[in-house]
Amino acid sequence: MKAIGDKLDLDFEVGLARDGSKEKIALSELLEGPTIVSVYMRNNTGSCDKQMVSLNEAFLALRKRGMSLLGLSKDTVGSHVKYADRHGIQFPLISDPEYRFVKAVDSLIEKKMYGRTFWGPQRAAYLIDKKGVLCGICPEVNPSHHGEQAEALAKTLKT
Repeated sequence: MKAIGDKLDLDFEVGLARDGSKEKIALSELLEGPTIVSVYMRNNTGSCDKQMVSLNEAFLALRKRGMSLLGLSKDTVGSHVKYADRHGIQFPLISDPEYRFVKAVDSLIEKKMYGRTFWGPQRAAYLIDKKGVLCGICPEVNPSHHGEQAEALAKTLKT
């Protein structure tokens, strides 16, 4: 995993689901200020749903602190649009099926499920400034309390 203070290369295109619309955009263009990027595995799965709903509950408090919030998984943009509508998600969701962000923060890890081994993203959250510098990390997400974790992460940003 990258270290706090590292400059991340985020000049790659991702799919974006925002306000019911779909678009392609460079991830670096979404960094208009301090931004928390929360990585989760998949839409419509128990723990991931808890993670995103908990973040959604903290969204307004984070906005008041001047934070932007992005949820990121490998799901398609179309899936994200339906997912956001279903759960009332107020922040943008990013589609990154090639794990480019996860590779940029060096958090692609080996996982095991049902006797199968594969590579996947570490469930984590990253605080990044508008220049792409990693300012904070939440390396172990508690899905039910992730909104609180994001608020605590936001408080670590030195202004």
